[in-house]
Amino acid sequence: MTAPGGGYQATRPSSASGRPDPSGVNQEVLMTLEHASTLAVRKPWGSTDLAPWSEIAASGAAIGELWFQRSGARAPETALLLKLLFTTETLSIQVHPDDAFARSIGLPNGKTEAWYILSADPGAEVAIGLKRQLTAPELRGAIADGSISELVQWHRVQKDDVVFVPAGTIHAIGPGLVIAEIQQSSDATFRLFDYGRQRELHIDNAVAVADARSARRQEAAKRLTNARALLAVSPYFVLERFELPPQSNWDLRAEHETWLLVIEGDARIGLMNAFVGEAIFLDDEHARIRAGRQGLKALVAYLATEPSHNLLHQRDGQDLPASLPHTVRQPDPQTAMAGSRSRSTEARP
Repeated sequence: MTAPGGGYQATRPSSASGRPDPSGVNQEVLMTLEHASTLAVRKPWGSTDLAPWSEIAASGAAIGELWFQRSGARAPETALLLKLLFTTETLSIQVHPDDAFARSIGLPNGKTEAWYILSADPGAEVAIGLKRQLTAPELRGAIADGSISELVQWHRVQKDDVVFVPAGTIHAIGPGLVIAEIQQSSDATFRLFDYGRQRELHIDNAVAVADARSARRQEAAKRLTNARALLAVSPYFVLERFELPPQSNWDLRAEHETWLLVIEGDARIGLMNAFVGEAIFLDDEHARIRAGRQGLKALVAYLATEPSHNLLHQRDGQDLPASLPHTVRQPDPQTAMAGSRSRSTEARP
């Protein structure tokens, strides 16, 4: 069955556990491989120049986010949301709830996220955590009088940095950045400070969910194979980077919801071509990848709590080099990253 927007969908029998059922009497599971569509979201802090990540014309209106979505109006909702952020101003200081708090106020889930820096102007920064720990009354007072803006901890970032932002982490994003973000599919955001934009703050909810201390340093990214770098692991998703040599052939086994974003080069994935700034959605699918003449560098996020050993295998039997040109660079020691767990007001303010 052809999927809207390119790709295909097919069904096969499955058991109650979601795995194939040879009897064919139980519910069916949907196999999916398709190009993701994009939704442009206008933001006052956004950009009118989205190149090379998108050819969408801004038409004079600043676009802050590009959301990647399933093709077709009847496509099921996804557990993860992949987006690109384009910043020309500082975003609000904010915090997201964890699942428990989100559900206590009638929302389906909280929001843990990870950022991958696609490009950064010299001196570009993100804020993660606070300079010192605050009690709940101190945090409430700092939000009320605006001094929270002086208490968040800013860190310089550059291309290929990775920042993990568990629910409860106070954070902000500065100007001059293009970021790929993978997150739990939720718009549960509570603002603590908005740099004079006169939008509503969410003091009670922010104080209730915030981990008001310095962010804990994240675990260093590590190489799983010469082709795979593990960037972030959470209770909700795993984020990796693929680095495939020119014209190499691979098998991708996406056992669960999986998003692949091309960030350099190009590839043939299944029957589709994928270029820089394009995303492919897979679910319960086995796809062949043929890297292009310049190779392929891609971010891959999938539903799991640990890396999948069966995710990627080389088909042509060629030995990969001992190291690839792009290495995993961690932010400097002062770039703290947190490491705990995590629909209300809006998407990223």
